[in-house]
Amino acid sequence: MTRILGRTPQSSALSAARRTRELDALADAGEVDVLVIGGGITGAGIALDAAARGLRTVLVERHDLAHGTSRFSSKLVHGGLRYLASRQIGIARESAAERHILLTRTAPHLTRALAQIVPLYDPGALAKGAYIGFGYELGDGLRRAVGTSGSVLHSPGVVGPETARRLAPALRGTHLRGAVRGWDGQLVDDARLVVAVARTAAGYGASILTRVEAVSVDGHGARLHDLVTGHTLGVQARAVVNATGVWAGELDPDVRLRPSRGTHLVVPTERLGGSDVSLTVPIPGSSSRFVFTLPAVHGRTYIGLTDVPVDGPMPDVVEASADEIDHLLAVVNTVLASPLTRDDVLATYAGLRPLLAAAHDDETSDLSRRHEILESGSGVLSVVGGKLTTYRRMAEDAVDAVIRRDPAFPSHPSPTRTLPLIGAWPRPRLGEIDAAPRLVRRYGAEAPYVAALADGPWAVRGVTAQELEWGVRAEGALSVDDLLDRRTRLGLVPADREASRDAAAAAFARARVDPLQV
Repeated sequence: MTRILGRTPQSSALSAARRTRELDALADAGEVDVLVIGGGITGAGIALDAAARGLRTVLVERHDLAHGTSRFSSKLVHGGLRYLASRQIGIARESAAERHILLTRTAPHLTRALAQIVPLYDPGALAKGAYIGFGYELGDGLRRAVGTSGSVLHSPGVVGPETARRLAPALRGTHLRGAVRGWDGQLVDDARLVVAVARTAAGYGASILTRVEAVSVDGHGARLHDLVTGHTLGVQARAVVNATGVWAGELDPDVRLRPSRGTHLVVPTERLGGSDVSLTVPIPGSSSRFVFTLPAVHGRTYIGLTDVPVDGPMPDVVEASADEIDHLLAVVNTVLASPLTRDDVLATYAGLRPLLAAAHDDETSDLSRRHEILESGSGVLSVVGGKLTTYRRMAEDAVDAVIRRDPAFPSHPSPTRTLPLIGAWPRPRLGEIDAAPRLVRRYGAEAPYVAALADGPWAVRGVTAQELEWGVRAEGALSVDDLLDRRTRLGLVPADREASRDAAAAAFARARVDPLQV
């Protein structure tokens, strides 16, 4: 790992033993520079930015890394096309720029180019194709403007009906006149990105403490409760950053959000002909909203997504509604030769978007995805709004705000624009890594170290014993659910979860760690 600002790099491995050591040290540490509350992508990004600038940083999360919204996204690294349609030019360009950074610099191993196929049917195929194609051309202009080469993301274009059905075999052939093919970025796994960011932060000295709840907070510190031991401790901090997303109001009542729920279905990829592209299906009556099919790990495809306002207290995990399931199926079935049914839905998942409330009563689908840094009367800084693709910029802005408030902090600029995450390797050279391609896609340059662990019971869907043990030894998993729900994603489908529990428990035994019972 590259030395940043004179700091000596530390191990990036997260483990139960490291957690215990760093909690014990925190009790005697005196004042830290930055306390980050929240272990999703925003909090992990802030911890990395702060630690990489040389600030003594602590992150606490009451559950596990990526426990909330950050594991329930569409796994897309958006280039901002939708924001162009709503004339949010600044957000669109920011999205394209951050996509470029993820694809080419910080996480080439966790990202890839994804073809998006918009089928065109009569009547009106020509007009629809021209309209959609124009939008993709505008998005392609942003791609070029931020420097993403055509070898990383291809230019859009029109394909004929035969090519469209070859790429997406499940398409209905009747009245199909062709398709518009665009390109965007896709994450192998959003939870893996969070873990990689958090581990990279740990490599620059940040303490990443899961199962630690902030029970009271002000601008000078917090009272923390260790949910593993039941102990409490106080920590003093020169800056406290609230990065809890839709739960930000629990720490700062001044934060005003209008959350929305985004729901996805999980179906077998074989029901879509084994397609490795995203079918992009216009929602009837809308010119700018679509339902996507998204090829994913373990032979699954996700179908999403909805945008439903959510009121009242925010649960830790939200559920899809029956209406959302029916809506997603109905839209995607408009282009399928063999319609999907409820029996094809293996599971569902839903995430909550921490959208900034508008001055007037907009639909949540129309609310801006911009982010803001808000300061409460007690001095807590809350990071709200935004989206996964722009997490790095959100983190940079948050740490800039921390530094502006305290002239005693060094005014170093953020280095994260060019700082590779743990496991990162140049995209053209990923094939040089001496490990199975499946492992390289998930672990990058660390894949050989994962493969070198001793063998043991495998989980289902080809998840190896080595992957499970690596989750315990290096990625901070403290419970069987951590392994199945957020290190491998087997937990999305209940049958896969149950079939893999024994293998996950065996991984803890090989690592000589007692798993938490949660």
